[in-house]
Amino acid sequence: MNEPKVTDEQIIEALKTMSRPEAAAHLGIHLRTLAKRKARMVRKGWSPEHDMTHIVPDGFRLKGTSSLYKDGVKAPVLQWVKTTTDEERQREIMEAAIAAMGEDLPRMSFTPAPSACNADLLNCYVITDYHLGLLSWHEETGADYDLSIAEHQLVAWFAEAIRMAPDAEIGVFAQLGDYLHWDGLDAVTPASKHLLDADTRFQKLVRVAIRVTRRVVDMLLTKHQRVHVLMAEGNHDTASSIWLREWFSAIYENEPRITVDRSPDPYYCVEHGQTSLFFHHGHKKKPTAVADVFVAKFRDVFGRTKHSYAHLGHLHHVDVKENNLMIVEQHRTLAAPDAYASRGGWISGRDAKVITYHKAYGEVGRLTINSDMLKAGAA
Repeated sequence: MNEPKVTDEQIIEALKTMSRPEAAAHLGIHLRTLAKRKARMVRKGWSPEHDMTHIVPDGFRLKGTSSLYKDGVKAPVLQWVKTTTDEERQREIMEAAIAAMGEDLPRMSFTPAPSACNADLLNCYVITDYHLGLLSWHEETGADYDLSIAEHQLVAWFAEAIRMAPDAEIGVFAQLGDYLHWDGLDAVTPASKHLLDADTRFQKLVRVAIRVTRRVVDMLLTKHQRVHVLMAEGNHDTASSIWLREWFSAIYENEPRITVDRSPDPYYCVEHGQTSLFFHHGHKKKPTAVADVFVAKFRDVFGRTKHSYAHLGHLHHVDVKENNLMIVEQHRTLAAPDAYASRGGWISGRDAKVITYHKAYGEVGRLTINSDMLKAGAA
């Protein structure tokens, strides 16, 4: 028998005048259900037998309470309720909000497909750790980088990459995570809360991220008959990768030539004839350990294909290894280093690649376009 939905407020009102068995019967729920709900409400700040009567808002969790008692007075004279963010619940709220907003987004109209494309080829445009919103000062890090520079550089890179790459039928926008430098109103890393060098406000960062990504996807549509968009989870933009996937899936819902990978799992796969491509940011598994994970998660695809390649980012430098299962490649970033990386001595070149794959033969070509080429207009 399905129990009715009961709010915390209804439970509180019932328990003000009734025993637990009476409240459960009154609300139409099992006594065990009431006990579980009561335990959850204690964690949210409601336990009147301990003088805790303030439930914290949704998206937060109780960190602790401090009560001041006076002789002869049973109830506390003053009480401080200390809260902290409930990151898992905030993530759930954000996912629900994104889904709701996506229902009313304007859908993009059809774009004419290019006429001459090689049906055997796939161009994979690998962009990782782009860190939109990062602020870098050349006197400290060796290069200037801000939101405006990042936007113009990405458009310029794709313009050159599209011009130079072969006319493949399929284009994959393989954005491997840390696309945004930070993930909310505070410019800190989501997990460790390390303070980040940030350019401008988060709302402006979101606006630029949507604008530049739409422009890039539209550019790819002029080059390829089909475009696959992959917005991988990174350790800097765990939540933002969610709304990027969901929003672009909704925006291009009526464009049959575009597919968007909406998987919440941080491991991704593209199958192209006898070639399989795997993607992961690199924050959960290192290059030396990731091949087994890909095979386990995408067993059917791996079994059907002959040539397998994995692509990772995260550490900003090149590392290519071949094992018995696949070639695993870690990629550089086009972004400038921040002060933390520069002071720590973690320096690498700045480039991104277009890798061309054949249905039957695997990798058959690649282009490397670095940041200096874009500045000089020499690409």
